[in-house]
Amino acid sequence: MKHLEVKRLDCQQVKAAEVPALFKTEKVEYHKIDTVDWEADYPYCPHVEFAIAHKGDAIMIHYRVEEDSVRAVSGNDLGPVWEDSCCEFFVSPDAEGGYYNLEANCIGTVLLCNGQSREDRTPAPVALLGRIDRWASLGRTPFDTKNGAQAWELSLVVPVSSFFRHHIVDLSGLQMRANFYKCGDKTSRPHFLSWNPIDVPSPDFHRPDFFGQLAFL
Repeated sequence: MKHLEVKRLDCQQVKAAEVPALFKTEKVEYHKIDTVDWEADYPYCPHVEFAIAHKGDAIMIHYRVEEDSVRAVSGNDLGPVWEDSCCEFFVSPDAEGGYYNLEANCIGTVLLCNGQSREDRTPAPVALLGRIDRWASLGRTPFDTKNGAQAWELSLVVPVSSFFRHHIVDLSGLQMRANFYKCGDKTSRPHFLSWNPIDVPSPDFHRPDFFGQLAFL
């Protein structure tokens, strides 16, 4: 199981567009999402890395991706963003409250749900989704597949209120289990990558038993 310390940054209001520069200034470390769990069927491995930090009342995530093509058809939150060029953060604050899947395509359209398993998912209230600030280097307008080498970035500022089945006030000192993914079910080269390895026969990101560990400093 991989372990990751999530650095606390002393900042107040932070916009998603400011996160890349902030992480550079604060020397926040980047980590690769490069485990090809189902290589026999889905061998493609684009270059993907993420950095994560927090400011007590919000998590900040920055993804950097290089891949052979991009797809961004889903333009409405709670839609099938996993079919597009998509980065995902699955996190379980505790053993009882289930886990959250926060999925975002390359234009910042998000899907956020909570539940105990793949079949038992409750979507986040729309009002909460609106509080997740997003910045996408490709813009926010949907588009179909763009072929050829593509590089894109995505930043999210996720307030603790996004964990709508929990009552988190300050992230400092908390331990959570989590995994980070990159996928694209309907891209020209479907792929399924994870940060912490998943040992099951076929693609399935809804496996909290294979989450890694996050320690919020």
